[in-house]
Amino acid sequence: MRLEILSIVEKRTASPKEIAREIGAPLTHVSYHVRQLAQLGLIKLERTTPRRGAVEHHYSMETEPRISEEAWREAPEIAKQALIGATLGHVSDKVNAAAAEAGFSREGSHLQRLSLELDDKGWDEASSAMGTLVSELERIHEDSLKRREGDHGGHASATAVVMLFEAAEQRSAEGVKEGGRWHRPATAETTG
Repeated sequence: MRLEILSIVEKRTASPKEIAREIGAPLTHVSYHVRQLAQLGLIKLERTTPRRGAVEHHYSMETEPRISEEAWREAPEIAKQALIGATLGHVSDKVNAAAAEAGFSREGSHLQRLSLELDDKGWDEASSAMGTLVSELERIHEDSLKRREGDHGGHASATAVVMLFEAAEQRSAEGVKEGGRWHRPATAETTG
């Protein structure tokens, strides 16, 4: 249900009542899941509308949801899957549209994929490096917005996608979860 809610509010602002009608679910269930998604910072309240003695709340997707490591660790798995699914769908749409319109042709565009073998310390270092890159890109974005105020000169609407994830082959059926990470039991043998 959270995936359905996210897919609706990603496209337009909607109230729980409108969402419930669209997906054919009870309003109480939809309202609960909308509140959970809002508490996680994935959606935001856009406006309220008085309706016959009540107030209707209208939500939209948070444009750039930032979730702390602690919030991510404590989030229910269903909420994590909802965010991942919505984000990957959005990224896929953006990438495919850019590819169709030569969006990767501009000098300085990047498309890179790295396969990494990381121990626990390497994982932590890579995660920290990704966080630093995201912070730097946000700073560059803010600086660009300030320079553009009143200036209608050249600019680019750009999308940066930053991902670090454990490869699917690492998450074998025999894996066990410890502290948010999956580890193979010491007796398991790996093959290349």
